[in-house]
Amino acid sequence: MSLSIGFLVFPAVQQLDLTAPYEVFASLPGASTHLIWKEVAPLTASTGLRLFPTVDFAGCPPLDILLVPGGAGVNALLIDEAVLDFLREKAAAARFVASVCTGALLLGAAGLLRGRRAATHWNARDFLPVFGAQPVAERVVRDGALFSAGGVTAGIDLALALVAEVAGRPAAEVLQLSLEYAPAPPFDAGLPERASPAVLAEARARLASSRAEREKLLGL
Repeated sequence: MSLSIGFLVFPAVQQLDLTAPYEVFASLPGASTHLIWKEVAPLTASTGLRLFPTVDFAGCPPLDILLVPGGAGVNALLIDEAVLDFLREKAAAARFVASVCTGALLLGAAGLLRGRRAATHWNARDFLPVFGAQPVAERVVRDGALFSAGGVTAGIDLALALVAEVAGRPAAEVLQLSLEYAPAPPFDAGLPERASPAVLAEARARLASSRAEREKLLGL
């Protein structure tokens, strides 16, 4: 099986949005992976990890899967026509289009979510209707050829779901086992409805600046 998978990478990307599904796909026999940005030059993720794009927009090969991660860097891209045009072009020819976390907002800004069901980070879900999408509070959502995931760690679930689609469930389960993906978090605070009011308030405070910037860009 030959499979070409492209990951948009950009300054201030949330690295786990990118690297978690990347680890799954890069472990799939026959898959080739591409880290795509405007230029092939080092950039820095939101938490300081240095990343190296492997191909620029002009040199990007045809893709079977186009995956868009999220992060604070999404905000600047919501009005970046070069990025939005690239997403429209590649999405039109891809077999599947996928997003992790607030990467869904980029797909929305590119006009790719109109009339579609979609997931994103809990703190950004209310932005989806701005782009004509129907927000869904689920870990992974599929609407036809569009796959979207909730926040950050949900990228692993999304990648495994896509592997099951393109290579079969046994292949996805082998990867899951190989990666020992058997979540058992030490605390039950991973969703707003499960976290204590104090924890939720602190999390919202930490995310407030990026959210305010996003609201301003979208005229909300």
